[in-house]
Amino acid sequence: MTADAVTEQNSPEAIAPEDQMRADLYGYLAVMLSRPPQAELLAQTAALQGADSELGQAINALAKLADHSKPAAVEREFNKLFVGLGRGELLPYASYYLTGFLNEKPLAQLRRDMAAQGLTRAPNVYEPEDNIASLLEMMGAMITGRIGNPADLAQQKQFFNRHIGPWAGHFFSDLEGAKASVLFAALAAVGRQFMEIEAEGFRLSAV
Repeated sequence: MTADAVTEQNSPEAIAPEDQMRADLYGYLAVMLSRPPQAELLAQTAALQGADSELGQAINALAKLADHSKPAAVEREFNKLFVGLGRGELLPYASYYLTGFLNEKPLAQLRRDMAAQGLTRAPNVYEPEDNIASLLEMMGAMITGRIGNPADLAQQKQFFNRHIGPWAGHFFSDLEGAKASVLFAALAAVGRQFMEIEAEGFRLSAV
């Protein structure tokens, strides 16, 4: 992927280029899922170029859609999916996907793991920490060391397997097929492919 949609800056330690690319994609997905993307982010998305792989093809499809998307239409799409009247079409929270209810054990486990790393929810953020955007942002930050020293592979694997792997693929599949999804269906295809690659990579790792 060749674009600077989201790039971690001033990491305390140099990391491998492939890990930087992983972190960039985690960060990009987090930004896209945290709030309606505005014109600048849509333009950056339209400039993405994927390699000759299933993930690369999904990135190219997303870029093509972004090139024809208007911020106002994308904001309406985002609101239908995640906000709605009372609630959106999807509830992008680990607790909901894993238990059927919000604010359950997965959130409590996440909060314990965050506390162990000295992380707290920002004072101006009111939604639960186990939403997909926050988890993807945390994962990207762990890889680069933006929230401390870069996490080693064992730490990354543990966080992914506890908080992302068990449900993110299902969420992205739901987002891909949601009634209101257009641009976000293409984004979901990227997320689903990426989660499959990450899960397989961690499964095959020796740690």
